[in-house]
Amino acid sequence: MSDRDTAFAEYFSARADAMRGTAYLLCGDWHRAEDLVQTAFTKLYLAWNRVSRHEVLDAYVRQILVRSFLDERRRGWWRRERVGGADTDRPGPPESPENRLVLLQALATVAPRQRAVLVLRYWEDLSVEETAALLRCSPGTVKSQAARGLETLRTLLLPAYSTTEKGER
Repeated sequence: MSDRDTAFAEYFSARADAMRGTAYLLCGDWHRAEDLVQTAFTKLYLAWNRVSRHEVLDAYVRQILVRSFLDERRRGWWRRERVGGADTDRPGPPESPENRLVLLQALATVAPRQRAVLVLRYWEDLSVEETAALLRCSPGTVKSQAARGLETLRTLLLPAYSTTEKGER
């Protein structure tokens, strides 16, 4: 294996799981997330010799991932299909499975561009400027998309959490 391949393999093994988590938050499907990550890392591998600043690889791969997700959504051929029951490759149980499920279902209903902003800003913890650069838009657009996305989440989540609180009283 060449030095190029070794370096790429090391980076892939270190970052693939984190990128898959980000992809899942974008698309809401573990199998689709795996496809998005595979696409992103394939594009990275093809550009590996041209990438001169390896300290910014995470941002570069994240950018490829988000753009692939948004491009796929624009094409119109994408549709969500459920074959069988629940996904079998879900990660271990979170602190509160019910809350996580409700949040993920609500996030899946947010418009793709707003969802991308929410994932990058609040999951990936990117700044407004980093998110704007990654999505090729202005910081004002990031702020407005984040505000709209959060408002949508609040609208969707308020009934679920107010019902839970009433039931506990």
